Amino acid sequence: MKMYILVKREVPDKMVPVITAHASLACFRKFENTANMQTWINGIFKKVVCVVSETEFANAKKEADHIVLTESALNNQEVCIAFSPREEYPKMFKFFKMWVPNNNE
Repeated sequence: MKMYILVKREVPDKMVPVITAHASLACFRKFENTANMQTWINGIFKKVVCVVSETEFANAKKEADHIVLTESALNNQEVCIAFSPREEYPKMFKFFKMWVPNNNE
């Protein structure tokens, strides 16, 4: 069981750790009373952070049980989506690229 956190490609790398920390907490708070969240939080709570394009972000927003976060430092743009933990995700999630920091910033 894992929580996926999708971050838009345009978000500066230096902001991603804080944004994803906020995302996992916001997702927990939104879904804390669900069976899946309780199973996840009381077990090994895996998180997967991926970087996505605008199109991938828009498509992912169509999926259930998520929370979208904005960033005030980026003009309140939507920057990330966190999905309530589950065993299975739609096929498109398998093709998202893992986020890796660019050490040039």
